[in-house]
This record gives sequence, structure tokens and C-alpha cells, in this order.
Amino acid sequence: MRSLLACVLLALSSPVLAAEAVHLAPHRAVYDLSLSGSSGTRAVESARGRIVFDFSGDACKGFALQYRQVTVLESSESGTRTSDLRNTTFESGDGRSFRFRTQSDLNGKAAAPVDGNAERGDKGLDITLKQPKRGEMAVPGEVLFPAAHMRRLIEAARAGQSTVAVKVFDGSDDGRKVYDTLAVIGPQRAAAKPDASSDLRPPDAPKPAAAPVEAPLREGAMASMPHWPVTLSYFSPGEGERTPVYVLAFDLYENGVSGTLRLDYGEFSLKGELSRIDLTPESKDCK
Repeated sequence: MRSLLACVLLALSSPVLAAEAVHLAPHRAVYDLSLSGSSGTRAVESARGRIVFDFSGDACKGFALQYRQVTVLESSESGTRTSDLRNTTFESGDGRSFRFRTQSDLNGKAAAPVDGNAERGDKGLDITLKQPKRGEMAVPGEVLFPAAHMRRLIEAARAGQSTVAVKVFDGSDDGRKVYDTLAVIGPQRAAAKPDASSDLRPPDAPKPAAAPVEAPLREGAMASMPHWPVTLSYFSPGEGERTPVYVLAFDLYENGVSGTLRLDYGEFSLKGELSRIDLTPESKDCK
């Protein structure tokens, strides 16, 4: 099961804003998973789980990510499946080098870890694997790592672009796969703000409809931050029309935080509700 990694849109009225550098905020986010939809002969009947996304660093020192996703799927046909995915990565601030390690368990049985690194050069991407089996491979052309991809999406959102198509490598699966991705970005959304008149509302008055923005994102600095709905599809490399192997939908905030997750694996999809977000202080030394 692929992770989240990795990770646009209405043009901003000020060209100065569109030219500002993208700053990805160090943060720890927790998403509670539940079943969003299911299809096929072995339909998933219920699902639960959690994603913990711990992102740190800056463009000077590089970006570190510790990601864990635990998912429990229930089906009368295939029984209970419990998967535990742990992914640790480090990406240089210039987006040219990437280290990755992935460990996963299915029903308590550990799979072979995936461990390696990748380097972006003028001619393309060079991948070196240490585990599960040593090997090397080269991919021609531009390939982005997750943080660089996130910054590209935010830049596109600010500029008013509606699609972004790039190749992405995040070290997932067997550590050898480079995906073609297509991001479709919707109009900028305004964050829901607290209703100041709520204190004046009679006790028996009906409550207003719940805001579509998750509660942790309606507070503090996140409440007024520009964000865009994004649908990001991952495709195996090839030509012509293809069916995505994985689709991730989310609200992309200007600082790189994601909300309102939906992870579509084809035969079933999961909803990820943000239950907690902790923004950590950014380095003052990196400009």
C-alpha cells in the first residue's frame, strides 16, 4: 500500500505574492482513517487506522520525514488485514539528493526493508539500492523528489495553473518505481472562520452547518492561510491513456500542510480526517 507522500488553484491578485519563495512548514500531523468507499468482488466492509506525518527541516539544511500508516481492513471474503508502513526519508534543500528507508508489516509478518538513495543530475535520476537487493538504475529526464514536488504544486497554485504533470520518485514500493503524476488543482479556498455571532444566538436556535475545513485547521495561523483542492494521480510510466494506480486528493495549504485527505487504492478508498496539527518553529537562519 502506497503512502502518503509525497505529498493547485486560483491566481493570486498580486504578482508579488506569486513570486514569493515557498516555505514548507515543519509540522506533525495526525490523520484518523476510515472507509470512504469500496467496490469489487472482495469489497472492504470497514476500515480504520491512522497516519502520523512528521516533517522537519528547511531549504538550507534539507527536509526530513518520518511517516507511519497503520490500516486495518475488514472483509467477509478475505478477513482482517492489518498493514503497518513506516517510511523515513531525507531530501536535500536543493532537491538533488534523497535518502529513503521503508519497513512494512502485513498481519504481523515483516516484509524485507527497502533502503537506498537517489541523486538528481543534469541528465536524469540515478537510484542506488542497498536493500532488499543491491542494484542501480538510471531514469532520464526531470524527476522530482517529494518536497520539491510539493513546492512545485504550491508555485503552480499561486500562479493560477490548473494542472501539473511531472515524474516523481519517493522511494515507495520496491524503491525502483518512478511515477508519472498529474495534479489537478481547483480554485483557492477561503478558510472557515469562527462565527462571532454564535454567542448571541438563542440556545434553541439551530446550529449552522459544520464548516468543511477540519477543526485543527480553523485555528491559529492555519485559519487564514490560502489553500487549494488538489487531486494527484500516480501512473506507471507509459504512453497513451492509463488508469492511475493510486489517487490522492487533499487540500493543499500554502505552507505544505495537507487536510481533507482521500486515498483511493482502486478497489477501496480511505478518508483521512486531520485530528491534530502541531506547527514547529521554523529556523530563523535559513532565508
